[in-house]
Amino acid sequence: MNITVCTLNAKYIHTNLAIRYLKSYCEDAYDIRIAEYTIKDPAMNIVSDLYSQKPDVIGFSCYIWNIEETIRVAGMIKKVLPDCTIVFGGPEVTYDVPYWLDRLHDIDFIVIGEGEKTFRMLLDQLSGGRDFSNVPGIAYKQDETHHIHPQTNKIDLRELPSPFRFEEDRDSLSKRITYIETSRGCPFRCQFCLSSIETGVRYFDREKVKDDIRFLMNNGAKTIKFVDRTFNISRSYAMEMFQFLIDEHVPGTVFQFEITGDIMRPEVIQFLNEHAPAGLFRFEIGVQSTNDDVNELVQRKQNWEKLVRTVTLVKEGGKIDQHLDLIAGLPEENYNSFRRTFNDVFALRPEELQLGFLKLLRGTGLRLSAPHYGYEYMDQAPYEMLSNRVLPFEDVIRIKQTEDVLEKYWNDHRTDETIEYITRHLALTPFDFFQDFGAFWEEAGWGRIGHQLEDLFKRLSSFLQAAHPDAAVHVESIMKYDYLRNQRFKPRKPWWCSEGSDERTVVYKQLADHPLIAGESFASLHLREKDLHKHTILEPVTMRKQNDSWVQEDGWLLAYFNPAGTGSSLYFFSCILTETV
Repeated sequence: MNITVCTLNAKYIHTNLAIRYLKSYCEDAYDIRIAEYTIKDPAMNIVSDLYSQKPDVIGFSCYIWNIEETIRVAGMIKKVLPDCTIVFGGPEVTYDVPYWLDRLHDIDFIVIGEGEKTFRMLLDQLSGGRDFSNVPGIAYKQDETHHIHPQTNKIDLRELPSPFRFEEDRDSLSKRITYIETSRGCPFRCQFCLSSIETGVRYFDREKVKDDIRFLMNNGAKTIKFVDRTFNISRSYAMEMFQFLIDEHVPGTVFQFEITGDIMRPEVIQFLNEHAPAGLFRFEIGVQSTNDDVNELVQRKQNWEKLVRTVTLVKEGGKIDQHLDLIAGLPEENYNSFRRTFNDVFALRPEELQLGFLKLLRGTGLRLSAPHYGYEYMDQAPYEMLSNRVLPFEDVIRIKQTEDVLEKYWNDHRTDETIEYITRHLALTPFDFFQDFGAFWEEAGWGRIGHQLEDLFKRLSSFLQAAHPDAAVHVESIMKYDYLRNQRFKPRKPWWCSEGSDERTVVYKQLADHPLIAGESFASLHLREKDLHKHTILEPVTMRKQNDSWVQEDGWLLAYFNPAGTGSSLYFFSCILTETV
């Protein structure tokens, strides 16, 4: 048989681990082709590519982000290749199986749950006796009758072959995210998460995992993301893997983990702070809510004090970036409660704070109890909540406005110093700043048009002039600092309108004649006046950075851009000041 396993990823840089396990589990008996696309690819292009291979069987890996596009592609395939057997599998079709059997008229089989062994047995029957009655973990419709065969025993993960040794993957390892799992299952019972349905945690063979990681690093993988639901559930196991990665990592490789923050022991963090190279590890921590009553309703156990301890110790170590997640729309979490949650977490200043919205996933306990909490949600994937009895849709919109500017201005780290100053000195709370700015952004219609980097600064300046007119001129000095320090090359046209050209000419002359007015570090550059005009930007400012804080003081901000494109060096000075940063 000519067999293809296929998926539509959210982005090109993503890779699908599931279809690679299917191929590796079956490749001793079947020749299987991997085909990956994105949800942005035109359906006709995908269908044309699949059609060119004339497959007898296509297996699609289905998730909330690709199910509707996958259904569209499968329907077209069935029209042009009517004899092709189409199989759907993955978390999106594993639950509410009768619904899918009735909806998916162009699908021949659904693989339920863990798919490696089931897919192999299904292929055996498709190529042989075609007796599907004894294949566990499949569902199909015959003569308008549902045939649903539950899974039997779990796979022994220690016996699974590696999904990474395919020649066709090697050229793209350095360009895409590589996903790896060292365990399956989760010990927790969070009612909004599909991982809560599987009981217990099972582990892969540790030495095989290490060999896979060595192989990936040696073949150019740069970002390796562990998809274990709770990587640190076993302290001894996590420590062993951390030590291995520290000892054998290839420079330039980054490892990402989902960890549970409140069970991370201080001695583990101390070990990482002392021994891990900076930038080697990245942690993703699901906080979701800091409201204990809300967490109890979704059966989520979380010790906030211990989580704060973990995040703080990691941040103080300065070695590991942290990505913290929040979920808006959990049961009984109204607007004010979520505002407190946001401010609690933002106070930790994570490198990235992701604000997501509750999705009522098929199979989860929260979806089953949705009527009790008055949930209204999207009928089709991603099943995002629209409202509940304590959070009306208008409040959902307000939080979404917050999410938009949070992503642009905090998570992308374009304006760190500016946001820090605003949230500490001007806004009532950090959430209020992001929400007010988000509402201003939406009212101005900026969400419907594109933007360049300079536009982001201009729009923040417009908001400040409207919301904090007395402070706007001072904050714009900090904005200039943020803008210039993040440029590799001298910008051709900064976002602000420069004034005082005559005064600037005088200051340039002073700098050329007496470079020490900008400090010894600047003087050591030995720049001629011609070089100053060519490689620097000079701007009057009303704020200067002093240690870790900003103080009002008139002066000049000078940005020197290395001709090699390695970035900028910034100096604050006045005619009598020599201190630099």
